[in-house]
Amino acid sequence: MEVLIFLTVAFAGFAIGRIGHILGGHLNTPDHWIYGVLAIIVGAIFYKHNWAVMLIAFGIGHTVSDLRDMLNLKFYGPDKVEIKKFWGID
Repeated sequence: MEVLIFLTVAFAGFAIGRIGHILGGHLNTPDHWIYGVLAIIVGAIFYKHNWAVMLIAFGIGHTVSDLRDMLNLKFYGPDKVEIKKFWGID
């Protein structure tokens, strides 16, 4: 049951990241993968708490939603104009 909750929270992080990318990708702001990595770090520090494990799951989903920018170490700025897809990894 815990695995199902973990996957649900990870998917919620992915969905929020994709929606944020679609609606706010044109803004000149930090890339959202940074917030996912911060969530993973905070969750790892407080790993003994249940909320911290959920924060790690959320951070993983949020980071995966912007994986291409993370791998290219893109930290700040608007995304390139292209067709925005919910299921894509950008």
